[in-house]
Amino acid sequence: MNANTSRQNPAEWEEGAQLFDRTTRDLPAGRHQFHKERMMARIHETQQAEQRDAGARTVAQAQIRRFRLPRPAIALPALAAAVAAAVVAGVVTSGGGGRDGGVATGPALTTPVGAATAKGVPQLLDQIALAAAEVDQSAVKPGQYVYIESRTADSFVKTVGDKSTLASHKLHTRQVWESPDGTKGWLIDPAVNDGPEGETLSLPDEQGNTPEAHLNAPSYDYLAKLTTDPDVLLAKIYKETKGQGNTPDQEAFTTIGDLLGESYPPAELYAALFKAAAKIPGVVVVDDAVDAAGRHGVAVARLDETSGQREEWIFDKKTHVYLGERTVQVKGTSGDDHLIKPGTVVFTSAIMNRAIVDGIKQTPSQTG
Repeated sequence: MNANTSRQNPAEWEEGAQLFDRTTRDLPAGRHQFHKERMMARIHETQQAEQRDAGARTVAQAQIRRFRLPRPAIALPALAAAVAAAVVAGVVTSGGGGRDGGVATGPALTTPVGAATAKGVPQLLDQIALAAAEVDQSAVKPGQYVYIESRTADSFVKTVGDKSTLASHKLHTRQVWESPDGTKGWLIDPAVNDGPEGETLSLPDEQGNTPEAHLNAPSYDYLAKLTTDPDVLLAKIYKETKGQGNTPDQEAFTTIGDLLGESYPPAELYAALFKAAAKIPGVVVVDDAVDAAGRHGVAVARLDETSGQREEWIFDKKTHVYLGERTVQVKGTSGDDHLIKPGTVVFTSAIMNRAIVDGIKQTPSQTG
């Protein structure tokens, strides 16, 4: 990564490093390292965009948002400090998404851009909400863990020296365990772990901090206490994400999308999330979308007009069960040298298993 740090002094580097340490723990358990790595790879794009365009602050937000930084606690005025901190800490040495770990790289992921329509959005989300409400979902008890296994891949701009190319981290398995109160957990993801055993996500963090769960970093216990009134829930989302993302509507949509992946919302809340999403302007239906496991489904989606990327939540067409998500460049270009073109799958995931287990590193097949 050829990050320009000439305007940063040592004091700003230290301040940025401290800021980044705090913000990484604001991410949902199981995602903090993942998003830190991916965000740092994209900040280089942000810097170049700022140099090319005086109005690039909104573009900067889009670059952070599109890679699932669930709640960008790093405000834009602090981005330069965070960049300097990343360089000083050696987090990123090239523009290629940080550590590759045990994941091979390959060509960029691409897909035909599916047509989108606003027709039928309320009806589809009503069907999805009804299916979610009917799920027989047990409560997570103290001492148990939420286990989520997914398949994931992404495309990114990889910079070596002065040459940038579009590449991808190939499809790989990701496993996350989290206690109901969010204070204990484990992550196995070859894209971010140094070894095959994974790494702890347990609190307190390295500084001895144990942040309380909140909408932007929820635990199961926190989700279980949230309102299931769609209007009240949506109002809460808008209020607590004010000033984040490119627009309030896009941020609300992304906030709900974050809760559909690596979390375990109780059935009533799960249904309420879809009813709330139906009230967000700009939501569309994509009749055919494919998750990371190759499963075709129908997608509930929204286009971020600033980044030109469409976030898609993918559901089985018959059962309306949530399959996964993907982010596709559908309008304009992004990335260094505008390498990310329409049809590029920027991020994709597929939920393969979501269950309650009795211990860290235990899988459902091992549960008696």
